[in-house]
Amino acid sequence: MPKQNLIFDVGMHKGEDTDYYLSKGFEVVAFEADPDLVSFCKSRFIEKIKEKKLTIIEGAIVEKNFENKVKFFKNKKNSVWGTVIEDWAKRNQNEGADSECIEVNSINFKKCLEQFGIPYYMKIDIEGMDVVCCKTLLDFSERPKYLSIESEKIKFTELETEFNLLEKMGYNKFKIIQQDGISKQKEKNPSQEKKFIDYKFIEGSSGLFGEDLPGNWIEKGQAIKEYERIFYLYKVFGDKSFLRQNFLTKYFLKTFRKITGIPLPGWYDTHAKIEDN
Repeated sequence: MPKQNLIFDVGMHKGEDTDYYLSKGFEVVAFEADPDLVSFCKSRFIEKIKEKKLTIIEGAIVEKNFENKVKFFKNKKNSVWGTVIEDWAKRNQNEGADSECIEVNSINFKKCLEQFGIPYYMKIDIEGMDVVCCKTLLDFSERPKYLSIESEKIKFTELETEFNLLEKMGYNKFKIIQQDGISKQKEKNPSQEKKFIDYKFIEGSSGLFGEDLPGNWIEKGQAIKEYERIFYLYKVFGDKSFLRQNFLTKYFLKTFRKITGIPLPGWYDTHAKIEDN
């Protein structure tokens, strides 16, 4: 059985999500590769670490070569874009966000699962390595009840691969959450995930999880259809679209977003649930 009081925060960053989970009363095992962010979080959560409510695992999750140091591309402009994937670092550079290449410890994610146990919920957002974490769970008979990943937004075949993997892992219900709207989320009262705390989410948070998420759980086929619509909108209104590159239309879209509060197409998180039949 998954540990009902345990959450894995895979991609801790500045602790935006860890703070929420701890405030809810969960114990947290958090993973972060950027040494500066690790130092920041160790200071921010010093009391929770002393109370053994929080364990921080420092290093990068990789698929193999666990005994070696690995290259980590620490983004100079946006710390959330740190990655072990060189192609992602090059993509960020093309966006005007250079990276510094450093060496960090590698993490054997399977051993961490063996040591701490299978969590109730696993949040994964580690810039291109989300699928590696998911594949590791195939080595275990148990899975987290709830899991979320940052989903692919460019190549639809890769998105389908993500869903096929989630289905193989036993996940059969899904919710699609746009990241740009997370700061406006409001927790249910009473909360269905431990205590209600009226938390204010900030930019960069993953937001609500489990049964507190807005909307209805849908099946894989419905989720794929919804992503077909999202990919079309991203093609028309997304970062690389003509409308976002043209000064006048870019200004119009920005104004439209500000007035209506409707977010433009961008990154989405896929939340998955194992629902017993």
